[in-house]
Amino acid sequence: MEKTTASMPETDYYEALGVPRDASAEDIKKAYRQLALKWHPDKNRGDPSAEERFKEVAEAYEVLSDPEKRQLYDRYGRQGLKARGYGEPSFTTVEDIFSHFSDIFEGSIFEEIFGRGGSRRPQQGRVGADLRVELELSLEEIAQGVGRTIEIRRQVACQECGGRGSRRGSRPTECTTCRGYGQIDSVQGFFTLRRTCPRCHGEGTLIGDPCPTCRGEGRRPGKREVTVSIPAGVHDGNQIRIPGEGDAGARGGRPGDLYCRIHERRHALFTRHGDDIYCEVPITFSEAALGCAVEVPTLGGRVEVSIPGGTQSGEILRLRGQGLPNLEGHGAGSLLIRVTVETPKQLTARMRELLEELKEAESSASQPARSGFFEKLKRYFKTSPE
Repeated sequence: MEKTTASMPETDYYEALGVPRDASAEDIKKAYRQLALKWHPDKNRGDPSAEERFKEVAEAYEVLSDPEKRQLYDRYGRQGLKARGYGEPSFTTVEDIFSHFSDIFEGSIFEEIFGRGGSRRPQQGRVGADLRVELELSLEEIAQGVGRTIEIRRQVACQECGGRGSRRGSRPTECTTCRGYGQIDSVQGFFTLRRTCPRCHGEGTLIGDPCPTCRGEGRRPGKREVTVSIPAGVHDGNQIRIPGEGDAGARGGRPGDLYCRIHERRHALFTRHGDDIYCEVPITFSEAALGCAVEVPTLGGRVEVSIPGGTQSGEILRLRGQGLPNLEGHGAGSLLIRVTVETPKQLTARMRELLEELKEAESSASQPARSGFFEKLKRYFKTSPE
């Protein structure tokens, strides 16, 4: 008999940081600093779970310190983040975390971790630039969700040197200016100012024998095909982030991200309003008066709709569930059919004869709105001063 293993529940970000859901931004930052100090791998050598815990609290801080991500998480959980392209953390290693939260990992926290005079891990190369592309989608594609494979021009890691920037067989040397720290301190009166080392640009190392192919950069111009998964229900202007698909970092630095901005193509029949779509359907005067069945388009095909007798021009009929799926997974919108009564411009003799008969037969009971209007008009002129 097969055994099934239940999947572990995802850790709540607030629980990971040990803060209440209404915690202020300052409280979240303070909690993260304390936990980063507690679980820092360099303070927990030999404990493999410490690095995982360190990454977990960093992921929680990345979401809760960003107002937009926090709002999405509070309303929809991790599914809401994934739907907006925030499904994965922006880092995979401890070095990535240093790069992302450099404002947190400075000053006294490093003295606590390494002792006074200690230094943080130097930056591993320069982070690659983020890239942006524009994707145009039809309403039908938005309704279904699609995968698009696109070719992008970007900086790729040099194959000759493996992205390190040094000639094959050689190694970078420690920067003598900052002694491998990546930063230098200068004392001005009572203050100590820390700045990036101008010689190694914060990397802590220098390339003495650069790779002849990339000239020490560790990267070269290239092309790459990237498949973008676009969830159903995206809106015009939404951005989807693909981590690590931007430019390669210089000399082994973390790659940037790729952002795909969605543009909604104008549709020939439908107009979008949120998750609802509108369609204008013209009918004849007799069809509006007597009622009829008409065939109307939907994003999935054609359906027959009954128009009740006495329908007025401009009335809207709603077909629930025939709109666009909600981006956060809360059902689907409606197809709103706006009925417009078309008045014939050219009449045959028989049509004119029938309409004249109809005109004679019309009464106030059959046209309450028109009769009511003229009654109001009479009262208005009677009460108006001359």
